[in-house]
Amino acid sequence: MGRGRVTDNAHILVVDDDADICELVEAALTREGYKVTTANNTSEMRQVMARTPINLVVLDIMLPDGNGLDEMRRLSAQSDICVIILSGKGEPVERILGLESGADDYLAKPFHVHELIARIRSVLRRGQNREASNPSTAEFCGWTLNLESRELTAPDGKPVPLTTGEFNLMHILVTHPRRVLSRDQIMEFLHNRTAEPFDR
Repeated sequence: MGRGRVTDNAHILVVDDDADICELVEAALTREGYKVTTANNTSEMRQVMARTPINLVVLDIMLPDGNGLDEMRRLSAQSDICVIILSGKGEPVERILGLESGADDYLAKPFHVHELIARIRSVLRRGQNREASNPSTAEFCGWTLNLESRELTAPDGKPVPLTTGEFNLMHILVTHPRRVLSRDQIMEFLHNRTAEPFDR
């Protein structure tokens, strides 16, 4: 799910079951030059993302057909897309939970639309900088994983053969540092499906 992030003319998906909020945010972002698509539930969100490249998602937590945090975790496991949570839950514990689920930022309702725009710009810039500095190799404990050639090198310099499955698993782990991923998230990332309970 490649999403070439840019700060100009970025495509933003606004997901909120409140039509007035969607309309307000869409109008404000459109005036700023962004392309905007709206969705009122997780089903519509998934449909949009399946057919359209999206640079950033503004995501409500409380949706009629699902939990925004669950969608946040799914997105984090499958891609590095930017996400800003927009929620009526403004307590510190909720903010922490949202950020630990993989969100780039968290804004509580009621909010000022100009603050949301400023946060969107900031998140898009950070995402762009991450991509510009994204290395082709990942190093850990003396080991080196080349993400382009799909080769693993041991601390002593010797190459270590990897199967496709082994490389894919290592890739998801090294590209999600300091993040705890559940077995289901890893399985969904690798196979784009939900793991069966006894599928070991």
